[in-house]
Formats: sequence, C-alpha cells, structure tokens
Amino acid sequence: MYTSGMEPSLHELAHRLFRGELRAEELTARCLARREARLGAYKAFDDERSLAIARAADAAFAAGISPGALSGIPISVKDLYGVPGYPTFAGSSERLPEQFEEPGPIVEALLSQLAVIVGKTHTVEFAFGGLGTNPHWPTPHNPWSKEPRVPGGSSAGAGVSLVEGSALLALGTDTAGSVRIPASFTGNVGLKTSFGRWSTDGVVPLSRSLDTTGLLARSVGDALWAFGALDPSWGEPEALLHELPELSASELTLGVPTRFFFDDCDAGVAEAVEQALATLEAAGARLIEMDLPEAEPAYALFREGGPVSVELHHFLATRLPGWLDTLDPNVRARLGDAAQLSAHEYLSRLELLAELASQAAARFDAVDAFVTPTVAITPPTFVELEAPAGYASKNLLSLRNTGVISYLGFCALSLPCGRDAAHMPVGLQIVLPSGDDERLLAVGSALEQLLGDGRAILGEYEAPAE
Repeated sequence: MYTSGMEPSLHELAHRLFRGELRAEELTARCLARREARLGAYKAFDDERSLAIARAADAAFAAGISPGALSGIPISVKDLYGVPGYPTFAGSSERLPEQFEEPGPIVEALLSQLAVIVGKTHTVEFAFGGLGTNPHWPTPHNPWSKEPRVPGGSSAGAGVSLVEGSALLALGTDTAGSVRIPASFTGNVGLKTSFGRWSTDGVVPLSRSLDTTGLLARSVGDALWAFGALDPSWGEPEALLHELPELSASELTLGVPTRFFFDDCDAGVAEAVEQALATLEAAGARLIEMDLPEAEPAYALFREGGPVSVELHHFLATRLPGWLDTLDPNVRARLGDAAQLSAHEYLSRLELLAELASQAAARFDAVDAFVTPTVAITPPTFVELEAPAGYASKNLLSLRNTGVISYLGFCALSLPCGRDAAHMPVGLQIVLPSGDDERLLAVGSALEQLLGDGRAILGEYEAPAE
C-alpha cells in the first residue's frame, strides 16, 4: 500500500537525486506502482519509456551533471499537450493529427531537463467543462470519496495523479478554472499563471483570448520549485527562491469579496474558507470585506459563452471539422449559437472583457490579494450529473468563482484549506493582478505556512487494500 505523502518536496528530491542518495529509476518505479486503475487518471502511459528517461537522468547525475531542476522527477501531462511518443486526443473520441503531438516550449523544457513524463492524463473534451466528465473515456474518480465523485475539470486526471502518488507534479491548462477546480476538488495546489506568461504553443487550444498553461502540485513549495524551473524569466528555482520576498501573514491585507463569491456555496464550503481566514486573522493578517463589482457583469458574459465558445468553434471548424459531429453533448450544448455569432458581437465581448479587467485591477490599490472559495460546490457524484439539467447547473456553479477571475485577467492560486460537510476537500483561491505571479506564490507560501499543506489539512491518502 502506498501513499502520496511518502515522497519529500521537489526541492529535497532534486538535491537527493543529484547527490546520488536516490535513483530516479527507483523513484519512478515507486510512482508507477501507485497508479490505480480504479481511479483512471491516465489516458495513455508507457512505463518502459518513463523508466528509460529515469535511467538517462541517473546517468547524468552519475557524471556530475544536472540537466535541470526537474531531472528525474515523475510528472503527469494533461492530454492537450503534445508529447513525443504519445497520442493526443484532447478528450475527443479520435486521435488528433500528428501535428498535435509536437511539443511546445513547456514540454520541451521538461524533455530537456530529463523530467520523467509518466503519462498523459484525462481531460474534458477540448477542455470545455469544469467537472471532469467525458462520455468518450472513463471519467477519473475523485480519490477522496468512496462513492464515485468527479475530480474537477478540465484537467480531470491531473489532481488524481498527485493524490495517488503516480506523479509528483502535473501539467494542466486553465482557461476558466481548469487547473484550480481539480486542485480544489482533490486537495492540491493549482497555479493559474498570468495570461501570456507561459507559452501555449504545442497545446490544443480552447480560447486564444484566455488560455493559460499552469501547474498542479502537492504544495505551494512544490509549485514554486516547478515555476522556477519552467518559467522563462527564471529557468532555475534557486534563483527564484533567493529573490522571492519572505512574507508573513501579519504583513498582508486581504480583500474578502463576500458578496457573489460566497453566494450559493454548498454546505461546509464557505465555512471551511471562513475558518481558514479566521486563522489568518488571528495570526495578524488584516481582512477587509469589499466588493468586486466587476464580478457580476463578467459572470453574465461568461454565461453567454464569452469569447470562448466562438473561439473553440472556430478552431474546430477550421482545423478539426470532422470532430464537430462527435462532440460530447455537454460540450456541444455549451457551444450554443457560437457558429451564428456576429463579428460585431464577438468583438464587443472582447472590448467588455478589457474594460472590466481594467476597472477590476484598480481594486488592488487597497489590498495585497483577494481571497475567495475556489469552487462553491462539493464535488458532485456521478449520479447527480446523469440528467443534462443536473450537469448544466453544477458545471456552471463549479466554474463561477474561477471563471470570473480569468475573465477579469488575474493570476490565481488555489490551495487546500479544509473539508466541506461531505468531507471533501475545499480550496482557498488567492488572486493577484496579472503579471504578479511571483508575488502570488509568495503570498500562497505565507498562507500555507499557517494553514498547513494538503497533507496536514486532509491527512494522508491511502490506496484501498486489494
């Protein structure tokens, strides 16, 4: 029986691997042995390929060479990224053409560092959904529930891979919450980078206006290490750690927009966040209740499809027209009338987004960060989503808090803060202006030091005895 908490931080693992105190092949074999078929995190994997990369990393370490800070670290990759040797389905029923298997800069960085890719994780079809369901392939199961519950989407298998311990870091994407929702639902940390911060080349697109690449990690510390290793401005975590400000909760003023973001939360969700905020306040953080008035018009635009439905339809119609006829009915319903939307309406939506983002950015004059529940709802059971109406309402509410933050142009981090009334993980969303990714991680680190990481809050996950 294995638990995800058995492995140290990425920082410690990297140093142990380089010093020869741990072999990458041994670490990778341990992780691969933790993959649980019943949870179904992966769309594709190749254990021999993964172990071969691990052995190559060991050979480099033995020669006194470290190709990068993620060398020898087992990492799962969402099945939107092109990865050599793996098919790309993007959650659809058919394998995409070969050009979608070409790696972009993020995957190339992993390959050049001899990071060990342990497989490609399931995604909602073309990433257009927040719950993690997919009728073409088995939906991964949330590890924290005995009854089948969703893992969150669209990076559906990413958080599951971390909880079971088959991966120690996961690549995801986030357009309206696709990193933060599964992180919240599975008790992990999820980083939505600023729009344009990391390249989306080599990633099957959903929205050219909002797509971001990001990470799911076991802790803020692991997210920091990976960010430093992959971000083009750093490329080396030790430099980032040296420059990052060390913050304490007593130095922070946190804006709490209780109206809208705390509305209609399932039992225990708001309460878990409020308890976490009380802990921060007791440690000296200053909490200010304040509105984010741009949230409601941004959400109204989100409910209309924003620019996303139009941009996804355009991509499919021009690049993958044969895939339109086989779309998941839930994805097709969300596309709505995108094919008929006028250029005037599309451009008007983009202009409104820019206007709202500009207005919302000024709200940070009074606070260091906004904090909200990451997701308002408990991870639904599979049964709750069987009816289309049940899916539509749950999906909309799952995306509300994260989607609005994306529409307003912010970067954001989700970290676990407790459990809800169903005993499922609850996420706390930390929000900063676009471009403040490093400070976002510094704030997240300060909050995690007080609240504890996922292991401290949720306990160790243990695979059931076979």
